[in-house]
Amino acid sequence: MTDAASPPAAGRFSALRRRLARRAREERQTPIVPPGNVAGRALMTVIGIMTFLASLTVGAVTLVADTASAWQSQISREITVQVRPDDGLDMAAALAKVRATALATPGVRSAEIMGDEATERLLEPWLGDDLDLNDLPVPRLVVIAIDEAAPPDFAGLRNTLRTAVPQASLDDHRAWVSRLVTMAHATVVIGIAILTLVLVATTLTVVFATRGAMSGNRHIIEVLHFVGARSGFIAAEFERHFLKLGLLGAVAGGSTALVLFYAMGRWTALNEATPEADQISALFGSFAIGWTGYAGVVLLVATVGGLTALTSRLTVTRQLAAIDMISPVER
Repeated sequence: MTDAASPPAAGRFSALRRRLARRAREERQTPIVPPGNVAGRALMTVIGIMTFLASLTVGAVTLVADTASAWQSQISREITVQVRPDDGLDMAAALAKVRATALATPGVRSAEIMGDEATERLLEPWLGDDLDLNDLPVPRLVVIAIDEAAPPDFAGLRNTLRTAVPQASLDDHRAWVSRLVTMAHATVVIGIAILTLVLVATTLTVVFATRGAMSGNRHIIEVLHFVGARSGFIAAEFERHFLKLGLLGAVAGGSTALVLFYAMGRWTALNEATPEADQISALFGSFAIGWTGYAGVVLLVATVGGLTALTSRLTVTRQLAAIDMISPVER
């Protein structure tokens, strides 16, 4: 072939480029990243496990916060007066005097003397079921319900009761409330720290998986660069792939956690009379995380999916920028 018949070098390059571009358009249905490879399934499994642990953390924090709030509300609604037995003390008269004094105090809604049967049930786990309160120096209690909107003056009520009945002592449970609030706040902080660590670990896992996927498909990326594909197009392909993996794994992990919480709540509701369920209910109430917990898990699933897609896109963009700096391609 003569030089006159040969197309110029620029023409040959342009024809080759158009041919490769046409082939790329014809094979557009083939994704850049293989959807069913082993690395993709492993990443989806890891994201599912991470989301499951994070969902457990969200549910546990919500459960503890709600239970602590319920405890605090119950404690703040009632106070107790303890009357200690003493020589020559008429216990019935002393209890009646404490009750009358409490009812005469502003901010007190009601005052009830704890009867013998209730006191025996309260002491039964430690002293057995054959109790005779007349033979034992057992303190007696008066339960006082207070107005939460306008509580009484506890210091003044304490002094008034002590003047009326020297053997009486008021317990407003403020020490318990303070400890309860501190414990709830510490639990929330620990839960947030654990949730942050899980999300960071998930992000690093996605970064390594994205780099591995780019390394395994480097020849395809180089061809796309050669035919003029923009970095945004390639990054979008990886973002779409990892968004699907992230959402599938996050939905699986979050759904498993929600099923676990629902099953535990149903189990405690159906076994309320058993000692095991009573102990769990004493610690965690009905073991139901409520709509707040369910909404938190759903938000977490969406966050994990979005974080996976965003991390993969940023990783691909940085890797492509590095490739361009090493081997610039003429556009």
